[in-house]
Amino acid sequence: MALPFSNTVDRTLERLRIAFIDTARGAREAVGAPLRADLPDDDIPRLKSRIDACLEAKGGETARRGRAAELGKAYLSLSPAGRKKFLLTLAHDYGLPREAAVAKVEHWRSGKEPARALMRVLEPPAVRLLREFVGVPQGVKFVVDLRAELLALGKTDTAARALSEDLRPLLSAWFDVAFLDLVRIDWNASAALLEKLVDYEAVHAIRSWRDLKNRLDSDRRCFAFFHPRMPDEPLIFVEVALVDGMAGNVQRLLDARDETADPARANTAIFYSISNCQQGLAGISFGNFLIKRVASQLARDLPNIKDFATLSPIPGLRHHIDGRLKNEGDGALTAAEIASLVPVIDKVRGAAAVRQLLDRPNWWDVPAIDKSLRPILTRLAARYLTSTDERGRALDRVANFHLGNGAIVERLNWLGDTSSNGLKQAYAMMVNYRYKLGDVDENHEAYANGKVVASREVRAQAKG
Repeated sequence: MALPFSNTVDRTLERLRIAFIDTARGAREAVGAPLRADLPDDDIPRLKSRIDACLEAKGGETARRGRAAELGKAYLSLSPAGRKKFLLTLAHDYGLPREAAVAKVEHWRSGKEPARALMRVLEPPAVRLLREFVGVPQGVKFVVDLRAELLALGKTDTAARALSEDLRPLLSAWFDVAFLDLVRIDWNASAALLEKLVDYEAVHAIRSWRDLKNRLDSDRRCFAFFHPRMPDEPLIFVEVALVDGMAGNVQRLLDARDETADPARANTAIFYSISNCQQGLAGISFGNFLIKRVASQLARDLPNIKDFATLSPIPGLRHHIDGRLKNEGDGALTAAEIASLVPVIDKVRGAAAVRQLLDRPNWWDVPAIDKSLRPILTRLAARYLTSTDERGRALDRVANFHLGNGAIVERLNWLGDTSSNGLKQAYAMMVNYRYKLGDVDENHEAYANGKVVASREVRAQAKG
């Protein structure tokens, strides 16, 4: 039902082009012949002359915006190959390598300029250039998308990676949470925005219009952060189910065939999906603020809601369990667990038996196997979620996110997600992280000091 993501991207690019064309008309000076689509080498000097003109910042604000828009329009007119050459030119010729930075520091030390002057000269020219786009219509979105391409290039090019990191402080300032608007999205939202929810959903794919409508029904909530300069583009959104009690199975939670419940009878808000929408904002966190803002708003709007929790995947669990069984063998299991496997597997014992059972198709549908594996995998999962690495951080990235926000590990859910992805990530297990609004600051501080806060049930499961 969804339009291909490329269509959304194409529409975004066209909107940027139109905005830049209108703004560029205000530029007084001629910019010469247009750059060719693939940006051949003999076009690079003309590109650099345009960049240099922007950096000189001559004239008033209108002229500066016009030059920036003209440069942005030129970039958007290029082919993928041309945009790559543009970005590599920007990263390599307008970054700030260490040698140049040292020279600027030494020059500052030899003079009497104040500290703020040093901050100015240490800003890479490319960042100074892109800063001009904040005043250009659609310019903020342009810089966000440009950083997304730099991040991709940075996987193989160190200068592009450095520039993407240099842009992060600028974008962090532009996207400070104080500037963001929290908006509830419902079925009456524009078709374009609803399509974006489908495209950007990163946890549980939206498979039909019926599925989407179910997620926006009266017993559901969807909230997103928007930036005033990107009013048509969600930055991050969270999907919430209003239910009675703690939900433990995502297939049942998302079943569009179920009748709509009365939200006035619900006592629990389940955050079941959080999706970042803008790749160019990677490394700039909004999720912690989003969950707390939404929980506070729900508490005001629906006083019957007393509990706030997630139904979360455990993306690193299967890899962790497989690694322990392979590397530790029977040492990964207790004597009681090894003994419990005897009726199920006659020829092999211990860790080898567990691995053999997990390799069976649809193992979770066989009652005897389910009975043997459930206590073993639950204990290993509880130990995984309550352990930390050498830095005092949770082993699982989703756990690290929620624990850092002040949640606690509340409950493990056996066969909580039997989709192919749920089995691939965590042998179908899910977890509830609970947000006790009065305790989040204390829990955050505990986690900052290397302590994972978990319920008695989970602590007991971890001990086995």
